[in-house]
Amino acid sequence: MNAAHRTRPIIIVTDARGQESRLRPRLERATENDVRTVPASADLESAMERRDDEPASITPSAVVIELDCPGEIETVLRRVHASLAGVPTIVVPREGTERLATVAFRADATEYVPTTRDEDPIDRIVSTVRSSTSVPADGSDDRYHHILANELPDEAFVIGENGTYLEAKVRSESADLYSMPADDLVGTTLDDAFPDAVAAKLQECVDRAIRTDDVQSVEYEADTTDGRRQFEARVVPIDERVQGRHAVVWLARDITERVERERQLRSRQDQLETLNRINAVVRRVIETLVEAPARDAIEREVCEQLVDSELYCGSWIAERTGDGRLSYRTGAGEAETVLERIREYPGDDHDNPVAKAAQTGELRTTNRILEDESIPDELRAAAREDDVRSAIAVPITHEDATYGVLTVLASRDDAFSERERAGFRLLGETIGFTIMAVKNRQLLFADSVVELEFRIDGGDTFSFDLSTKYGCTCALEWAGTTAGGRTFQYVTIDGLDGETVLEEAAAHDSVEECRLIHDGEEGCTIEMRLSQSGIRTLTNHGATIRDVSVEGGVGTCLVEVSQDADIREIAEALTVIYENTELVARREVDRPVRTAAERRNRILDGLTDRQLTTLRLAYYSGFFDWPRESTGEDIADAMDISPPTMHQHLRKGLKSILGEFFEDGRTPE
Repeated sequence: MNAAHRTRPIIIVTDARGQESRLRPRLERATENDVRTVPASADLESAMERRDDEPASITPSAVVIELDCPGEIETVLRRVHASLAGVPTIVVPREGTERLATVAFRADATEYVPTTRDEDPIDRIVSTVRSSTSVPADGSDDRYHHILANELPDEAFVIGENGTYLEAKVRSESADLYSMPADDLVGTTLDDAFPDAVAAKLQECVDRAIRTDDVQSVEYEADTTDGRRQFEARVVPIDERVQGRHAVVWLARDITERVERERQLRSRQDQLETLNRINAVVRRVIETLVEAPARDAIEREVCEQLVDSELYCGSWIAERTGDGRLSYRTGAGEAETVLERIREYPGDDHDNPVAKAAQTGELRTTNRILEDESIPDELRAAAREDDVRSAIAVPITHEDATYGVLTVLASRDDAFSERERAGFRLLGETIGFTIMAVKNRQLLFADSVVELEFRIDGGDTFSFDLSTKYGCTCALEWAGTTAGGRTFQYVTIDGLDGETVLEEAAAHDSVEECRLIHDGEEGCTIEMRLSQSGIRTLTNHGATIRDVSVEGGVGTCLVEVSQDADIREIAEALTVIYENTELVARREVDRPVRTAAERRNRILDGLTDRQLTTLRLAYYSGFFDWPRESTGEDIADAMDISPPTMHQHLRKGLKSILGEFFEDGRTPE
């Protein structure tokens, strides 16, 4: 470095907030120049005051702008160019950004050196200072070359007003995407590089940037060696002419990954919104089921609400008939062609997804009907005609009973995700439970019912084996299920003691648990849980058990069903549990009609005076409250009897009242 440069200082413009320069100590070690700092708000002349060993007038070797605010950088550059024309200006922000590079470029900075780059900024500053004497006074194309090279997003070009590439720079990690080296682009045009429509769009952006003298943005696609990728460009107009023409700097960034992330995010948001709408529909359907008066109303309401939601284009419910075919019950929507094709297929056809759902009790889903080659051509053609893309077949079940299949169609691909399938699975179970409840309600309030008598010759359950081996009689007292889903049966056995019964139950595969309730010399009563129960199967199909007994290995089962019950369905369901089942009698029975007053009088007539008095005292004194307002001793004192005697009257009275409800038909719950 010559003596003139050694005496010319380097001025660093720092933040006006008084932050110390991070570059000054390192520049002082790296160069022989005097390094001075001045805040951005101060006059540059204050940093160029003459010192004793300096000539009367000095010009700095360079001005280093150590700022991060685009507005401050632009202001300082304008001031330097106005008062110190020809002095190199170097913008050195803490973190380089595309915006800062654009500001530096448009404000005619000599160099732009972000400190976040791998290259040491001190080396670049010193190199610029030393080479300043060789930089053309008119700030020719080399200056553009320097700035482009230091803040490339992925690719950057100088493009003339006619769309010709005048300068091209590409990052090394992006160069492999190009089918030709970046230098070979120089001299070609946008029309050479892009299809007509894209080239016209990009040329219009260049024209707009030059016409408005303002930075423009544009997104576009380009074919690369890695396929089609998405780019975003900032187009910066250049104040002076380049190679004798107006031009822009084109700073482009590969945003393919960002666009894909945004697409996936939008897709997830759409899926979440759709799922929320589906859950809302399912909730509304379930709420309406509670008030449905009959099975037809339940099924019709389900189909209509699903289609009214606009999420689905068709919905219908079918049930299996006695000959194995599917029988249409009700539906909604416009997919008539698909429905007709489904109805043409036999119920046992292995290609019929609705039949499969009915047979297996499992959901069947097809999310891309038009592409699924496992679906028969006729069904795919019908789906294409009705614009059906996805379908789900939902079995309508309650425990081991299948009442039918709900089929739902959608006009979008991938309409039934795992979460949606879970919602429809719940809907199918809820419809099944409601149908079962409606059947039981209709049977409970019916004036006349159908009584069915079944004969069962042998079975693999405990009662059949016990009666065959010991010649005893087993009679069902009650069967029901707790809230936790555990099924219990209470059975009275005549002709066998309790100890023997418990021993046999412990060794029998069908018995999960057995407990002795009452034991006598010639009989006992037990509570047991079975792995399989024909009694539960009957109740799931809307039948009320009136009597079940097993004697000598032969069972007799007497049940009541409503007038419109499917007797074939009930018989088939019982045959699944007991293979040799025969319907031996079918009778219509009129139920006696009792008023509430008649039932109340009948209950009171079954109580003794002491029992009724005990119950009244216990009720009105809060004995049945929780926590209790009165104890058994309090009630005994009021009656002037001993506590054990009071409890005897209380229990007998309660048993008499409960027997009026439970013994009259022994209806499982």
